[in-house]
Amino acid sequence: MTMNVPLRREDVNDMSSVHIGQTVMPKGPARVEIGLSAAIVSVSRDEPLIMCVPTDADGETVDALPSGPFSPLEHRTLDAGLRAWVADQTDLDLGYVEQLYTFGDRGRHAQPFDQTPHTVSIGYLALTRKPVDADDSASEGAVWRSWYDFFPWEDWRQGKPSLLTDEIEPRLIEWASRVDTEPKAFRTVSRLERVRMAFGFDGGAWDEERVLDRYELLYDAGLVHEARRDGREVSLTWGALPKFGTPMLFDHRRIFATAIGRLRGKLKYRPVIFEMMRDEFTLFELQKTVEAILGPHLHKQNFRRLVESAGLVEPTGDVRAKTGGRPAKLYRFRRDVLIERPAPGVRVKPGRA
Repeated sequence: MTMNVPLRREDVNDMSSVHIGQTVMPKGPARVEIGLSAAIVSVSRDEPLIMCVPTDADGETVDALPSGPFSPLEHRTLDAGLRAWVADQTDLDLGYVEQLYTFGDRGRHAQPFDQTPHTVSIGYLALTRKPVDADDSASEGAVWRSWYDFFPWEDWRQGKPSLLTDEIEPRLIEWASRVDTEPKAFRTVSRLERVRMAFGFDGGAWDEERVLDRYELLYDAGLVHEARRDGREVSLTWGALPKFGTPMLFDHRRIFATAIGRLRGKLKYRPVIFEMMRDEFTLFELQKTVEAILGPHLHKQNFRRLVESAGLVEPTGDVRAKTGGRPAKLYRFRRDVLIERPAPGVRVKPGRA
């Protein structure tokens, strides 16, 4: 007769192995490492940028976010640990930083019974200003890259990307029409409904904040490189695929997608856009920076009317000479708006330029 006796923690730690059903589990508790990753965003020359640290992975150079493990002995706080790793890898002294999300999905960093620690990643969004005359290098090994290199389907400044129409949408529809083997208990909406909501199919509106939803759909459908790298079976059902954005190390593109969605949403109710602007700027420069972050073009006159009426900026009294045109008035962020309004953001809607 076999008796099921509950295991105590001290029993597990003292045993060479533990039998659970037919599986033999290795001795000791699972090892978990806390990783800190920063999506550092800036805008330069009307282009949204992300700071990357090229890293060797299995003999290939792949882009990674500045990151490193949290050490309780060296870092007083998680925030201090993040800033220390960023300073070491990029020479940047971060200003605005906010925690995004904790990513702990199993299978991204280790295989079953792998003795290396499983990493739980804590993602952060950081904003900074890139000097106009700076090159693409921040320090040895760290580079600025356009974030649309990684998410080309998110750039609507020239209209709807052809990559969506010609490549992504047909494949997502095909994937959504396949038999869904996921247990019904885990489904809240169908695949096709997920695609419609995330990508605005069938007359639906494109929601610029749903960057993570769109990336995760492409991953679930096996269309992005990370799905094949992680051994997702669905990725093997496709033949040759075009490149759907530049892949990143581990789950860094997922962290990056979360950061873009957070920033796009936040600039509508907090004046975070000015963290990436120079102290003095023209309204045209401000509009181009907002467009770079959100993706679509904005209606010029409506944008200027909204920014001025919302009290977000004030004129400096100076102008900047422009080649072949009238001098442009210079403005600065009006900090009193932080006291006057509870949500002083740039609430814009896409429109014609």
